[in-house]
Order: sequence, then structure tokens, then C-alpha cells
Amino acid sequence: MTGKDAMGIIFPNFHDASLPELVDHRTTASIPFGGRYRMIDFPLSGMTGAGIRNIGVIVRENYQSLMGHLGSGREWDLSSKRGGLTIFPPFGREGGVEYRGRIQGLASVMQYLQEKRESLVVMSDCNIACDLDYRALIEAHLESGADVTAVYERAPIKEGMQNDNYTFRLDAEHFVKEVRINDYRKGMQNVSMEFYVIGRELLIAIVKEAMVRGHYNFIADVLSKNLKKYKMFGYEYTGYRARIYDMRSYFEENLRLLETGNLDALFPEERPVYTKVRDEAPVRYAIDAKVFKSMLADGCIIEGEVEHSVLFRGVRVGKGAVIKDCVIMQGTQIGPGAVLQNVVTDKNVVVGPGQHLTGAANFPVFVGKNSTVGAPPAPAATAKKE
Repeated sequence: MTGKDAMGIIFPNFHDASLPELVDHRTTASIPFGGRYRMIDFPLSGMTGAGIRNIGVIVRENYQSLMGHLGSGREWDLSSKRGGLTIFPPFGREGGVEYRGRIQGLASVMQYLQEKRESLVVMSDCNIACDLDYRALIEAHLESGADVTAVYERAPIKEGMQNDNYTFRLDAEHFVKEVRINDYRKGMQNVSMEFYVIGRELLIAIVKEAMVRGHYNFIADVLSKNLKKYKMFGYEYTGYRARIYDMRSYFEENLRLLETGNLDALFPEERPVYTKVRDEAPVRYAIDAKVFKSMLADGCIIEGEVEHSVLFRGVRVGKGAVIKDCVIMQGTQIGPGAVLQNVVTDKNVVVGPGQHLTGAANFPVFVGKNSTVGAPPAPAATAKKE
């Protein structure tokens, strides 16, 4: 069996509460990452790369930015009259309410699930950027004979994750024997990555039964309490991953891509990651510009100094400005002589000339979308007409 016999379901909002600054105007799925991508690009590209051609995105709130990014799904080869990409905004679904958990979200698109012919459903959240081989995941699920397969990694539970995690206790054959919710133990644990494979008909039956009983959480209410009824296989992911669970992790994971080998590990040639195409000019460097160990996306104009930073599309760094250990999102303008260190700016921020913003490596300064810090740079001079 290949990915063609599986459909995908993506949940864009489940981790919004952990990232309040970044999701004020967007979903977790829409958060910019790695210079030119959005978090949803990783599961979406992984699924389509495995041959999955029917993918539903069940949105809860703040979906305008996400819909603008995804469009018809053309960049992921999902622009199709039959199947392809289907986006379910909250008031375009059955019931017209914001769901609390996977069960309620899936119940709101029950007709969609029932109409499909694929035998498997692959489900994903959007808070992890990784190179998951979905084809291998599906094959492992089938070989195991399990009812459900859950992807996990061996990792410590960071402080920012202690109120938002699931961990597994596995037997010798990697079947899940216990699920712990919001685990806080020290050391390496089997931490869920919130990717699941399950039979479509079984999923429909589980959702219907759970709704009758008033349950809404797929893991806590259903799977963790029915491990004797449903065989749950644990599939270990050992590749590179960036897990975003608070502002500090967002900052650190972007900068971690500047370390040798990490970028290639997240973006392997055999499994490319696609995103919305924008026609931007290449990066322009002024004669006095200096750039060290940084990632700069298309459309940037650099007249100052950039060190160990990630700059998204269309960022402008003025003459004499110094940017160090920063994540600067799309369209931000840094005025001449400004100094920024350990700073995260959202989109279209303006930092005036001579401004100084300094955070700590474990507590970066965040500047919200469309904000202006200090007086904006003066517009470029134009010649007077005679």
C-alpha cells in the first residue's frame, strides 16, 4: 500500500495557547519559520511527498492568514477538481462552532470522512517542523497490525512543554501500554509528536461513539483509556526536528538552523518542503554590508551588519545598523544605526534610526506585527522638479 490509499487531516490550532504572541493574528500552522516557510508546510509537504492526495485542514480560529497562504494548494500539487486540499473554516462546517479537541473537529467534518475511499487517515498537528517519511510511517503501521500508530521521539520534557505533552510507555514490541498526560519527569522520555495513522472506518466509529459519550480529546478520552481495546503502535522518529512550544523555543529553533548540517537535515533533497511561491528579487548587499553565519531570504536589502540571524523575505537593514542573534520576519525595516540583539520581530515591524533593542538568549525581546519602535526612517530623498 502507498500513500495513495491514505488521506490526511491537519489540525492548525491545537498549540495556539502556548504561543500567544505569535498567534494573535494567525494559527500555529501559519507561524513563519526558517526564513521563508510556514509551519504547515512541513506536514503538508511530507504528506503529498508520500503520495497522499486528499488532505483536509480543520481550522478553529484566526484562519484568514492560513487560507491566504494555502490558496488552492497549487504549490503542493493539490489543486484538483477531485479531492486535493480542502480547508474547513469554523463556520463553514457542520455545527459551525470552534472545536475543543480532535474528536469534535473530526465530528464536524464527518460527511467528508464518510465520502472518502481511502482506507487510512494520517493526522498531524503543526507545532513541529521535521523530515518525517510518511510513506515509511504508513508501511510500519500496516506491518505492525496495529489499530493506531503514534509517532514519538526520545527527548527530555522541557519546562515549557510540561502542560502540553503526552508520553508513552512501550513494551518490547513497541506497542503502547500506558499514556501519561502532561508528564513532568526528568530525563529522556517517549514524547508524542502528535502524528497518528488510523483506519478511516475505525476513526469514524471512534468519533461517533466519543461524541455520544461527550468526549472530545482523542488521546486523553479515547486512546489512553482503551489500550486493551485498540492496539496502539509506537513509531520512533529519530531525525531532525524543531518543536515550537513557546517564544523561547521558536527563537532557538530558528537560530539552530544556522548550525552546520541542521538545515540539510530538515530540508533533504529527497523530500523537499514546498511553500507559497513569491516572485522576489535576490538579496541585495550594499558595498559596506557585512553578513556572518546568517540566513537571508529573497527580497532583503542589507546596508548594515547581520550576524547569526534569520531574516525573512523583504527585510531591510539600514546603513550602520547591527543585527545579532535575531529572528526578523517578513517586511521588517531596521533604520540606520539601530542595534538589535536577541530580538524577534513579527511581520512589517519598523525600527527607527538609532534604536537599541536588547534581549537575553533565554528571553528574547518580541516586537508585535505592524509595530513601530521609535521614529520611522525618513523616506528616501527624491529630486525636485524644475
